[in-house]
Amino acid sequence: MSSSIPSIENTFTRQTGITVPVICGPMYPCSNPELVAAASEAGALGIVQPISLTYVHGYDFRNGLHYIRSLTANPIGMNALIEQSNKRYHERMVEWIDIALEEGVRFFITSLGKPDWVVKCVHQAGGIVYHDVTERKWAQKAVDAGVDGLIAVNNRAGGHAGGQSLLHLYDELQTYDLPIICAGGISLPVEFTQALDQGYAGVQMGTRFIATTECNAPEPYKQAIVNAKESDIVLSDRVSGTPVSLIHTPYIDRMGLKSNWLEKWMLSGKKRKYLMRTLYMLQSLWKLKKAVLDKSGSQEYWQAGKSVAGIDSIEPVSDIIEPFANARTPQ
Repeated sequence: MSSSIPSIENTFTRQTGITVPVICGPMYPCSNPELVAAASEAGALGIVQPISLTYVHGYDFRNGLHYIRSLTANPIGMNALIEQSNKRYHERMVEWIDIALEEGVRFFITSLGKPDWVVKCVHQAGGIVYHDVTERKWAQKAVDAGVDGLIAVNNRAGGHAGGQSLLHLYDELQTYDLPIICAGGISLPVEFTQALDQGYAGVQMGTRFIATTECNAPEPYKQAIVNAKESDIVLSDRVSGTPVSLIHTPYIDRMGLKSNWLEKWMLSGKKRKYLMRTLYMLQSLWKLKKAVLDKSGSQEYWQAGKSVAGIDSIEPVSDIIEPFANARTPQ
């Protein structure tokens, strides 16, 4: 990490040991080890996405962590998708968390479930847990579970987008007196500064880090992000059953954005919805993996958020992070 990059100190950076309050968000399938390591090496916080590391990029989980550690000695984190409807997946996630703790990971982002068991496990090891939330009712559950901070996913985010604006969501969550990370719509240093001035402790970016030299997504995917306008981002409920942000392409037109009548019926039942979401998940895991591994870019099945509006080039991770650090005078 360059010594010229200033440190921005607040609760979040003290908890994590990083110098720039920027998270390279966990992305399936784009969180390749080199990207995670590059973000941490530049002073931000790279987050390991276990399914991406193992299923897409082909690493044994522990060996993948060792490889990332060979690229940076700076702190890294892990994303734990903790939805428990699939027993086998839950057992695998428990194993991954145990391995991550054994390998010295101390920052975890939990998503899609009640994080109480993760909090208990991580806190026993002296670690920190932040939870993804899109509105106050989910934040309350996370706070009740003892999380240390919140990732506020707004309506400009890539992946699973929220329904509220950056400002409205912060206003809903600030009463919890926990560090809040802004996730969605950030790609420029000025937007980062505005988020910190609003009261956010940091930002999480995903789309901006796909358009980097270290990300191994296909060049057509990266170029699509560079070329896209905010109006090119559409929401599909056919990826997981909840809105997911995608770049509008001919492939997306053929696939359709809305569930058909049978899928809607499946999603409307308390027990049926778990089966439907599992089917969606298996289908999307395969499609997204295929889209990233196909370097021709012919699949055109690309996730991205509305932060594409501020992305006009493919750059090294360090060149992206340094202006963010310099945009804010150390506190």
